[in-house]
Amino acid sequence: MTSSAARTPAISDPAPGLPVLAEVVRSGFVEGHHRGSLVVLAADGSVELALGDPAAPVFPRSSNKPMQAAAVLRAGLDLSGERLALAAASHSGEGFHLDLVRKMLAEHGLSPDDLRTPPDLPLDPVEAETYLAAGHVRERLTMNCSGKHAAMLAACARNGWDLPGYLDPGHPLQQLVHQVVEEAAGEPVAAVGTDGCGAPLMAISLVGLARAFRTFVTAREGTAERRVADAMRAHPEYVAGTRRPDTWLMREVPGTLSKMGAEAVQAVALADGRALAFKIDDGSTRALRPVLGRALGLLGVDAPVVSRIGRAPLTGGAVEVGEIRAAF
Repeated sequence: MTSSAARTPAISDPAPGLPVLAEVVRSGFVEGHHRGSLVVLAADGSVELALGDPAAPVFPRSSNKPMQAAAVLRAGLDLSGERLALAAASHSGEGFHLDLVRKMLAEHGLSPDDLRTPPDLPLDPVEAETYLAAGHVRERLTMNCSGKHAAMLAACARNGWDLPGYLDPGHPLQQLVHQVVEEAAGEPVAAVGTDGCGAPLMAISLVGLARAFRTFVTAREGTAERRVADAMRAHPEYVAGTRRPDTWLMREVPGTLSKMGAEAVQAVALADGRALAFKIDDGSTRALRPVLGRALGLLGVDAPVVSRIGRAPLTGGAVEVGEIRAAF
């Protein structure tokens, strides 16, 4: 029999269903749980660990962006370096992000008015405060997906495709994105929805998402997939921002490809083809970092950045009183 002293005090055990990936611990008391699904792939692509239901389709949200960036390359748009990294970005809205989006648009005879992103503030809270303090208002350019949209518009301009309708699922560019997603994931798209930025969103399984990231890092040099992976890894600050875990991980673990998505989705692939993908079922991004830290440990990543990413303290009265921690 387990003694009460051997167990951390908690609210009633969570109901059956997906496994608990993270728990919320305040003052030594477990006050909440975050369930989800996770998959880890070995270097050969086989499933090494599966928690929950990683074969079920999910919307990867912005974790699909590397595939969308590969599609604009296949459409003939010549992007490289920081521009290609920004095409796969959920940028923080820092000055260097916004400046490059403007340049990308201008280089193809476009302007921020052509963007169909919803007006928004910078994604990074520090940048948002600075932006508002300067008297700015929500703009389409400032929305974190504006780099992706600038690249999509540029690809359409290059091919003479309809510009105002570039987000229609039946548009030639979006049909190409659909094809790239299916090829990279190795499975058919299960559903098509609309992402927060207005772009079509293709649902695949977490296994397919991990497989797609593995495909990008193991692809032959010169392919669209490898070009996207190389640009993201060489310029991670353009993929996310200076204060973001994706940037830290790609900068400090050479060869790693990492991209988070809204609703607490994360995909990572290491240079040798090992990969992971997970989703927190309730969409809480506060659980993302501790789950990512634990999952990276399971992949064998031994670097100081793993501890930095995995740390998610809770405060009470401006003092640290607990943490959100992985539970697997």
